[in-house]
Amino acid sequence: MNPIVIIPARMASTRLPGKPLAMIGDRPMILHVLERARAADIGPVVVAVAEPELAQVVADAGGTAVLTDPALPSGSDRVWHALATVDPDGRHDVVVNLQGDLPGLAPETLVAALLPLADRAVDIGTLVAPVTESGEAQAESVVKVACAFPDGAPQAVARALYFSRAAVPWGEGALWHHVGIYAYRRAALARFVALPEAALERREKLEQLRALEAGMIIGCARIGVAPFGVDTPADLERARRILAGVA
Repeated sequence: MNPIVIIPARMASTRLPGKPLAMIGDRPMILHVLERARAADIGPVVVAVAEPELAQVVADAGGTAVLTDPALPSGSDRVWHALATVDPDGRHDVVVNLQGDLPGLAPETLVAALLPLADRAVDIGTLVAPVTESGEAQAESVVKVACAFPDGAPQAVARALYFSRAAVPWGEGALWHHVGIYAYRRAALARFVALPEAALERREKLEQLRALEAGMIIGCARIGVAPFGVDTPADLERARRILAGVA
């Protein structure tokens, strides 16, 4: 595999406008994510931005930024368009889509996202972490994955059967929190962004269901703890406390 990491980022977040440039300590959030992605050392890192001011911040920090159309409908589309700009010859056969709102990401998490692609049948690799609290299980903001790992095989990969904001599957047993990092085979990403929005995707507001409805295979590797994401002002304050070591 020859991966490239692309971080989609835009300033027009509904719940936290200007999110990529929100300060955490002495740096904007996007630079924390960029630093973590570089530390993973799995391939070059590119930030796919929608605004010139964001591109300038990344460039000033020595990073590579690609300006994409602000009207693109999703982060996945932004990743695909940036990929076409930086790698038109197709040297990179795996594309890791890393969300720009994970400032506390452990670098080894990106390495884990590649594990499912060891199986040639898998189109997309992603990550799950165990749900540990009842509130987490019931929260609509926490996406759950219906998948099953064999007992006693911590490095095993499980096939994702469904994603939901509900606590699936029903019954006793582990629940898995989906971590929204994707490692696409390049051909899978090209196919995914060309697909129309799917019915279940629309209902759950989860674009990964588009891939499942189209028959694509998503493999899940597990990690111990889900990295915290920043979607709201309260999340931002929590991130500031955690990264300052006082949470």
